[in-house]
This record gives sequence, structure tokens and C-alpha cells, in this order.
Amino acid sequence: MNSFVVLNVFWVLISAFHNVVTSVFIDPLGYIVYCPCMGRFGNQADHFLGALGFAHALNRTLVLPPWVEYRYGEPKSIQVPFDKYFKVQPLMKFHKVMTMEKFMDEVAPIEWPSNKRVSFCYMERGTSAIKSCNAKEGNPFGPFWDTYSIDFDGSEFYGPLHYDVYHHNMAEQWNNKYPAQKFPVLAFTGAPASFPVQQENRELQKYLEWSNQVTMKAETFLKEILPKGAFVGIHLRNGIDWVRACEHIKDSPNLFAAPQCLGYRNERGKATQDMCLPTKETIIRQLKRTIKTINNSGNKDNIIKSIYVASDSNHMIVDLNEALKRMKVEVFKYPESNPHVDLIILGRANHFIGNCISSFSAFVKRERDVHKFPSSFWAFPKDKGRGHIHDEL
Repeated sequence: MNSFVVLNVFWVLISAFHNVVTSVFIDPLGYIVYCPCMGRFGNQADHFLGALGFAHALNRTLVLPPWVEYRYGEPKSIQVPFDKYFKVQPLMKFHKVMTMEKFMDEVAPIEWPSNKRVSFCYMERGTSAIKSCNAKEGNPFGPFWDTYSIDFDGSEFYGPLHYDVYHHNMAEQWNNKYPAQKFPVLAFTGAPASFPVQQENRELQKYLEWSNQVTMKAETFLKEILPKGAFVGIHLRNGIDWVRACEHIKDSPNLFAAPQCLGYRNERGKATQDMCLPTKETIIRQLKRTIKTINNSGNKDNIIKSIYVASDSNHMIVDLNEALKRMKVEVFKYPESNPHVDLIILGRANHFIGNCISSFSAFVKRERDVHKFPSSFWAFPKDKGRGHIHDEL
């Protein structure tokens, strides 16, 4: 091989190496990583919108965390990649983001080496004798970080800073205290966001678009199982954990997602037991009235043919079918447990009735608001004059 060929091969190799190295873009303004360690999907979605707003205010790239799931019989949480359920590209219309998997593969080795990983928390947590965030103590904290082989070398207590970047110069305070040059990655033990979702972040729902994978399942059900014609989607939250939570509703006027109905200062009333856990009578009465109102609206293409039920426990299929048989309306549910498919179908219903207190219902309501689809809630608002419910149609 002559020297000319050797030199050409050399430059080809150098060029290839250069392209590989330079293909990794490093955000000079830094990154935000967090564990979505509170609750199930509804709560995590509330937190995600808040974290997206927070990252935008600080102008750091948001690392899209996996969704934390808990499966029956599994002792530890399961981490499901963000893009299994949602597309990444639409989020980039609002702010710079990247998946956790891509961050750990491409960026972390450069910007966040294993000996320089600090966890951020408001104040010390856990049972350790040493002041620490104890970021990996408990489930899902430990399994979450272990999924990506992440250990922490130190802790940073950021109090009294907080996440409300809309009413204070909070973003400036964060950037002044933690400049990207010194702290390229802010890794939070929990979501840098409030719960329920802050009012200003609700509109960010429009950047969440379902992945093709789950959308296809929902569309197949709608096409092949649900009768042709209009349908009402309802959410029944009635599992034993929810029953116990609703026992505290009188002492917790802003329990969970209640502000979506009552306002963030309870300016639209107080939470009631029937709002949290509606009785069978309330559900049937309100559902009948909703169907009659839609059917009598004069739109022949909008006649209700079916009801789609999403529930964490009792779908009430038999009860509802019996109650609605004279109206010639059938009741359906998805044949397997798949909350994400439930959410898509509820989002596409001609009308949706949800639970004021549930963050799962809140996700559906926000999504429907994007498309200006009608929604209402069980037992809200209450018609004081007649002692029953007045629907928001």
C-alpha cells in the first residue's frame, strides 16, 4: 500500500471519528433530570407539565424521564421509556428535550461523569445519619436511578428556592445560584413541579401527542368494537385506595386534582363526597340526562349509541347496561387493563364525564380542552335548587 493510499485511509478514519464526536450536541445552558416518583400516570403527567414549564423558564434541556409503573406481583417499579407513549418531536415546538436513554448514552459521559453526580432536593430526606437527599432510598427512587446505573456522590439542598417561575424572578435566582458552567446537570430526587399542575402549565398539554403504538390500539377498538355513531366516555374512579382517600374529602378541599373544578382557591365551591366517589344513582341519573341532552340537540349525527367506561376497579357494565337498555345504548370497556388506551378513547368521545378529584380525569379534560371538546364532571356543579346535578354541556 503506497503512502498516498495510507494517507487517504488515515483522513477517512479521522473524519469519521470527528463526525461521531461532533454529532453529540451539548447544551451549554445545561440539563434537568428528575425522577417522576410520586403516584401513577395521572400524577406523573401533572408533574411532567410542570417540569416542562420549569425547564423552559431556566432554558435548560429537559431530559424526558421514563414513566414509572407498578405491576402486580413485581416488588419494584418498572421504568417505561417516555417515547413508548408519547412522541418527542412535538415537544420540541415548545422547548428543547431529549429522552433519558439518549441523555445517558450520549451526554452523560461528557457532561455528567459517574464521579460528579449530585442529587438535588429541597431539604434532607430519608433516614441516613449523614445529611443527604438519599435519592435512591425506597421504591420507586432506587429502581428508577438503578435502571440507568446512576449513583450519586453528593447532595445539594436548594431550599428556599421553589418551582413557581411565573410570579417571581425564580428562574433568575436558580440560574444565579446554579450556573450551568458549574452545575451542568440539575438532577432532582422528585419532579421540579407542583401538584396538581400549576394553572399556567395546563396549556402545555397541547404538546403531548400520543405515540403511534398506543394510538393504533385505540383506533382499532373504536373501529372494530364500538358501534358506529356518537359515544359518551366516562371515568369511574372507585378502587379501594380511592374509597379511602375520599373519606378525607371534607378536610381536604383541594384534594388531588380538585382545583380543575373548584379553582385553585376554592372560588367555585367545596369538594363533596359525591364529587369524589359518586353513587350508582348519581352516575346513572347524570349519564341519562347527558344522553338525553345530546340526543335532543337536533344533530342527527350526534345520537349516542354507546358508552365507553374507563375504571381502576368496577366498570359497572351490568348496572349501566340494565339502566340504559330502554335508551338503546350499549356499554363497553377495553378488554384488558391499558390506561393509556383508555385515555385516548376518552379523549375522542363526543362527550366526557370525569371525576373532579382524579388526575387521570384531569389529563383527559386538558386534552379535550385543546380540541375544544365538551366535558363535564360527576356531581359538579350541584344544582342547589333541585338537589341534583346540572351538567356543563
